[in-house]
Amino acid sequence: MSDDQRDQTPAEPAAQAPATAIPAGPEPEPIRYFGTTWVNHDGNYGLRRAAVAVGSLVTAFAAALLLRLAYEGLEIGNVGPFLSISVVVLFAVASSIAFAKTWDSFSRRPAPSSDEAALKGLKAIGFIGSLIAYFLRCLVEAPGEKLRRAEYERAVTEFARRRSARTGNPAARRPKRKK
Repeated sequence: MSDDQRDQTPAEPAAQAPATAIPAGPEPEPIRYFGTTWVNHDGNYGLRRAAVAVGSLVTAFAAALLLRLAYEGLEIGNVGPFLSISVVVLFAVASSIAFAKTWDSFSRRPAPSSDEAALKGLKAIGFIGSLIAYFLRCLVEAPGEKLRRAEYERAVTEFARRRSARTGNPAARRPKRKK
């Protein structure tokens, strides 16, 4: 076969998986900024954790600086001590609630009928607390990793149990003897 003839022959189709491929087991749920690298701690998992921790801490400091400038604007505007103290207390309470709710969300999923939707505004005001919770959790693990790992391992165990229970054709089994 000459070179000209080889150039004109169609290429062999690459082996492709069928579009309706059934997964070989439960798939891990991805975590924001980490994807599924938390499962085996691969794919620069440690570097990602450090980057997310530093990013959330830097963002918290920048937000605190922004709030400090806003407070100084209130002082320059001479709004009075009541409003100045009220703003500080508002942000402190909102940040502490946002920290607690964010920290709690790393260890358990909210109930379907919970008041999480009602607290979105409060968590937005107290975003510094959420950023600090994110930073502290990144020092230990990816935020939400413990919860997702427990769910994933439970799903894998359940899948293996269901898989091992299905052996042979159930129609071909003999009926159980009565005692």
